[in-house]
Amino acid sequence: MGALRDFVADILESEGAAIEPVEPDGLEVLASEPLRTAMGWPEFARLGFGATLPTGAIPIGLEDDWLDRFGTLLGERGRFAERQLAVVDNVAAPSDPERLLNRAFDLPNAVWRLRDAKPAWTRCLLLAFRYTAISDEKREGLIWLGFNQGTGAVMDSDFLRRLRTHLASVVDWQMPEPDIRRAAGAAWDAATVTTRVERLVGHHVRSDLVGFLNAMRRRLDRDRGRIHEYHDDLRRTAQTKLAALGSRSGEKAEADRKRETLRIAAVEREYAAKLDDLRHNYALRVTVDWMQGLTLFLPVIRYDVLIKRRKGERIILIDWHPAVRTIEPPPCDWGLGVERARLVCDDHLHLTDPSGQAPCPSCSKAWCRACHPAACPRCGRPA
Repeated sequence: MGALRDFVADILESEGAAIEPVEPDGLEVLASEPLRTAMGWPEFARLGFGATLPTGAIPIGLEDDWLDRFGTLLGERGRFAERQLAVVDNVAAPSDPERLLNRAFDLPNAVWRLRDAKPAWTRCLLLAFRYTAISDEKREGLIWLGFNQGTGAVMDSDFLRRLRTHLASVVDWQMPEPDIRRAAGAAWDAATVTTRVERLVGHHVRSDLVGFLNAMRRRLDRDRGRIHEYHDDLRRTAQTKLAALGSRSGEKAEADRKRETLRIAAVEREYAAKLDDLRHNYALRVTVDWMQGLTLFLPVIRYDVLIKRRKGERIILIDWHPAVRTIEPPPCDWGLGVERARLVCDDHLHLTDPSGQAPCPSCSKAWCRACHPAACPRCGRPA
């Protein structure tokens, strides 16, 4: 819990509180009046963050609503920031860039050639989203997305993990210099960011929830099986009694048949109501909220790569990042861009995910979704 204690200490100091670390893993806080009102603490409070608490400490953890309370204190502060990373002088540029690019590229229907390699600065956008999934149980998680706005590449999960680890290891926070900001190029507009983010967030949330959904379906099947077994036994018992009455005549037999018929109908109504309750109980509701954003200005080795498809040619940019000693994935004009494979279209040489040039389900014509995002150009079937 050391990281949580440091986080809380920073927030409380920014709110004017006097703090003093205490063992084991605690803080003593002399709180101002606004802070006492917001958090419900006395003027002097002792906070505990570990399994073993200091004497008289208020337990602070991730399970309760403490993060929401601290988030209320912060308001909009810290939601977005800019940072420049220093040039890594002791990291040499790759000696064999073509071999490096060959690992980054998978172009089944095109060829490429390296045209140029030079040092450059780029602008990367890191975004954090918090999702909450509620069914019969609750699951929360954090999704990080990253984009190189200089090349259009999507940072994969391994790249992001290395980059965030590197950011955590660099203590100094350097604001971007004006020359570096200009060299890194312009930022994307809001429409471009929204377009790139929407499908990618959905993909990562669905991937994160696979285990949660599988467990939920197992519980649903178990409960549905129990309900079916119980009501099926009741229904069979009533049907057996009804069959036993056969064609017997008389008022008593007629009353017994009516009673068992009504019982069967009641069992069926109750069974349908129980299934409806199950559907309501296991209905899945997922919300996604943007939490934080960070614009990074990074030194890179930029490769100009010529893409050739039939008689067409196109130059794309790919960056190698000295900070994490990793080359980013190639850019993607349509699709998620999280895999290495790209197909190149004939008309404008768009690089897309393989699904971006799949055949139309109606007329079987393969077409580029980047060229025609709305519908198939032959039959007009919506994409």
